[in-house]
Amino acid sequence: MKQNKVILITGASSGIGFDAAQTLAQQGHKVYAAARRVELMEPLKAYGVKVIKMDVTDEASMSQGVEAVIQAEGRIDVLVNNAGYGYFGTIETVPLEDARRQVEVNVFGLARLTQLVLPYMRKQGSGRIINTSSIAGKMVIYMGGWYNVTKYSVEAFSDALRMEMKPFGIDVVMIEPGSIKTDWGPIAAKHLMEASAGTAYEEVGTQWAKNIDWFYKTNFLSKPSVITKAISRAVNSRHPKARYSRGRFSISGRVMHALMPARWWDAMMRKGGKIKAVK
Repeated sequence: MKQNKVILITGASSGIGFDAAQTLAQQGHKVYAAARRVELMEPLKAYGVKVIKMDVTDEASMSQGVEAVIQAEGRIDVLVNNAGYGYFGTIETVPLEDARRQVEVNVFGLARLTQLVLPYMRKQGSGRIINTSSIAGKMVIYMGGWYNVTKYSVEAFSDALRMEMKPFGIDVVMIEPGSIKTDWGPIAAKHLMEASAGTAYEEVGTQWAKNIDWFYKTNFLSKPSVITKAISRAVNSRHPKARYSRGRFSISGRVMHALMPARWWDAMMRKGGKIKAVK
């Protein structure tokens, strides 16, 4: 693959996606940043980033976005599937409509955009698909079951795709963030409060949501730039790794989950929902 690449990155309106789009553009790559809220990506234009309005739950929106890049550049070298969000709540209380939307964004949106890009990569004989997974794709978080479902799915999807694409010269890479200081935590906590209100899980759900919100306001978390460095390495390496686990608890959490008996892990997670970290 050539040094300066044509890159399409989703979920670029904030957090990791925004930071990665800016950094990759500063490295000399031709970056196309995609998200629903284009106004939030306006500052990226100062770095030469091209902004595209895209909703990963809308087929026409994704097709038009890919076509716009192909028309302008004639190729797509790297697709960074970064769009996603967390809707926390118990398996019982999260409305299936909301569960389906989370799966639609985090899994099927990622999958469909990948399908749209792959024919061009196969034709050019090279390419790189970079999927943002999560430590939540390796271990289950208390009251985060539906989110875990999506990230475990991204892991399986990426592993399968990596084997299928090898003969065509296309690399598939997973980025597995740990705890990163973005808006993800407060949004997940808000959804948890909503899903728990008026249910048998209201007390513990409310406290767990407060704990998540508190945790994301502390200095325990890693900055988005930590993940941007991993994405940059996945983009620029001649032979990228299959996985890049980065950020606070991305390694330690996975090791603990692997070594602990299931009942110990379950008890630790449940205890976290009872501790009053916030007064």
